[in-house]
Amino acid sequence: MGDFQEIADRVEIEALRGEFTDAAMMNDYDRIASLFTPDGVLRMPHIRVELAGRERIRAWGERRDALVSLFIQTTHPGVIRIDGDTATGRAYIHELIGLRDGGSHLNHGVYHDRYRRTDEGWRFTERVYEIRHLDHGPPTGSAPRAAEGPR
Repeated sequence: MGDFQEIADRVEIEALRGEFTDAAMMNDYDRIASLFTPDGVLRMPHIRVELAGRERIRAWGERRDALVSLFIQTTHPGVIRIDGDTATGRAYIHELIGLRDGGSHLNHGVYHDRYRRTDEGWRFTERVYEIRHLDHGPPTGSAPRAAEGPR
C-alpha cells in the first residue's frame, strides 16, 4: 500500500461499505441499488435470494419491509485487495433482526465483495452474505424512549 491512489481507493471502498450499511439501516433501497453496478448482484444464499441488477436490488426493500420490523446492522472493516480498476474484499457483519411474525435473528456474518471502479466511483459488482453464526432466541431489551427534551 505504497501510493496515494491505492490509499484513496481503499478509503473510497470503505466508504462504499459504510454507505451500504447506512442505507440498509435507513431503509433507503434506492441508495442501496445505486451502490451496485447496473449488472451488480446481491446474494444471500442462506435464504435463497439472488438479486441481479439495480431494479431487483431496489425491489428487495419492499419484501424486507413486509417481513422485518427491526433491522440493526454493524459493519466491521475487513480485507481489501485492489487490482487496477477491480478489487475484492470482505466486511464482517453483526445484525439484529426482528421479524413481524415475532421471530428474530442475531447474525454474525461476512460479506464477500467484488468491486469495480466506475465513473460514479467504486461500486459493488457482487456482494454475497455468508452467515457464520445465527441465533433465533428472542432479543432482550428495547429501544429507550425518547428524551423529553432539555431541562
